Amino acid sequence: MRGPEPDPAETLRRVFGHEGFRGRQEEIIRHVIAGGSGLVLMPTGGGKSLCYQVPALCRPGLAVVVSPLIALMEDQVAALRQQGVEAGALHSDLPPQEAAGLRRSLREGRLKLLYVSPERLTLPQTLEALEQRQLALFAVDEAHCVSQWGHHFRPEYRDLAVLAGRFPSVPRLALTATADPRTVEDIRLQLALTDAPVFRGGFDRPNIRLEAAPRGEERAQLRAFLAEAWAGEGAGIVYCGSRRRAEETAEWLRADGHDALAFHAGMDADAKRRAHRRFARGDRVVMAATIAFGMGIDRPDVRWVAHTSLPASPECWYQEIGRAGRDGLPARALLLYGAGDIALARHRIEQSPAADEQKRIERARLEAMVAIVEAATCRRRLLLRCFGEEDGPDCGNCDICLSPPRLFDATVAAQKLLSAVVRTGRRFGIGHIVDVLRGRLTDRVAQFGHDRLPTFGIGSDLPDRAWRGVARQLVARGALDVAVENRGALLPTEAARPILKGEEPLLLREESLPARPAPRASPPTPPPADADPALFDALRAWRKEQAQAQGVPAYVIFHDRTLAEIAARRPASLDALAAVPGVGQSKLDRYGAAVLAVVAGQARR
Repeated sequence: MRGPEPDPAETLRRVFGHEGFRGRQEEIIRHVIAGGSGLVLMPTGGGKSLCYQVPALCRPGLAVVVSPLIALMEDQVAALRQQGVEAGALHSDLPPQEAAGLRRSLREGRLKLLYVSPERLTLPQTLEALEQRQLALFAVDEAHCVSQWGHHFRPEYRDLAVLAGRFPSVPRLALTATADPRTVEDIRLQLALTDAPVFRGGFDRPNIRLEAAPRGEERAQLRAFLAEAWAGEGAGIVYCGSRRRAEETAEWLRADGHDALAFHAGMDADAKRRAHRRFARGDRVVMAATIAFGMGIDRPDVRWVAHTSLPASPECWYQEIGRAGRDGLPARALLLYGAGDIALARHRIEQSPAADEQKRIERARLEAMVAIVEAATCRRRLLLRCFGEEDGPDCGNCDICLSPPRLFDATVAAQKLLSAVVRTGRRFGIGHIVDVLRGRLTDRVAQFGHDRLPTFGIGSDLPDRAWRGVARQLVARGALDVAVENRGALLPTEAARPILKGEEPLLLREESLPARPAPRASPPTPPPADADPALFDALRAWRKEQAQAQGVPAYVIFHDRTLAEIAARRPASLDALAAVPGVGQSKLDRYGAAVLAVVAGQARR
């Protein structure tokens, strides 16, 4: 006769070292332990993994976790093993000896959590083998991949629909940090969860400062951002619009003295895995990457994320900036964009072979992204609105809140610019149009006789930066288009007609003066404030040695937040150390004496 199931609160404390659940974790965990299925929407860093790891340890049998990347599986398995949990990952890179050991653990019933890719899970032999075992649950991580509306749709995730039919009595928990209402309903439909509850944990990440700016001197902008955002240790990510840009960015960052890597889909699988592991296990490292560097980033101390071009949707942006500040400490996100980004994204949607309904949805998502970057009100409120969170105060931690933009009546300026575009023949880009407006008699202006136009020199009252801002904001509003196939020529649209006729006033953000800098971020000093800095540094040095010796990321041994608590409390006994959040029984047994020795050694100095 089987005894009572373990208590989830006791399991949380004993294994993971936490005294209490956060948010809706306990509700979700008890629901799954009781045999229920559901969909979990919770921000990155909000504790999604505990929602299936704790039930896996409380329910009898094997828990199967669907995960999209080998590197992510390996890091999560390493973290669980540090906590004394029998876990393994089934993937194609396993050495023969490890694969044999994993199969043996499965046969003998010693394994509690098995991480597996969707394509390997749905192989007939895998499903048949699982049917012979007692199963605790299925957890589908990064569940937005199952939806055709999701920003990282993966066709192999669709095959997971088989789980409901093959294993009807096994709880299925789908989890994601990124899903708008349409994606949520598609996930529920595809995974047969339409009758199961949706647990919403909120999408706000208040510790991440959001910033966006027109792209100018990109390298100078990034250098200035890094100087502010990267005061201590940790990692950073620069998202680039192309493979070439990723490689070039990594190259100049290395020339600046940074430990920078490139990552994109054109690299072979081994090179990508090496780069991913280097990022996960390095100290102060930068990844310059395309969106191929996506899911599977489990590192908690990414201090900043920068984009050098416009993301395709708020979902994409949210997912990518969400890789920063998973430890809850201050983090920064910067987005640089231009009018060409907006126009190119619109053209790609129109020229894609997608169905009309798909194009309509992608256009709506793009326009929501444009509204966020061109906002004159709190960016975070606009972002959260895309995920169904309508109400809330201004965040106080975005560039708009910290340094509100000035608006001006741009009706006349817009009319001048649109008139110059029309009178020059709709054939020229913004540089030439600004020369005409400013009255510059360049060789090109003289060649086409544009110095004889009535619009020549009528814009001498505004500087170049202001005119470029007017043009970009007209593109964002849809009154101007950019002919990406014709060297960026500006083209008025039907939406320009009421502006030219003066039928409605036009308020735009003023960009005639250099942008006022937002207040400088405080260095991300780990809480609590009374942590001994010298002891914290000594603990980090000890952790680094341990991680290197074991070949695992440093954070799987202890998070910075746990080390900071130790540095504040200065425990002198194992009992006192056990009371520190993040110190479970396995880690206490494994590292307790060494940690106390570091604390005692620092006290003698």
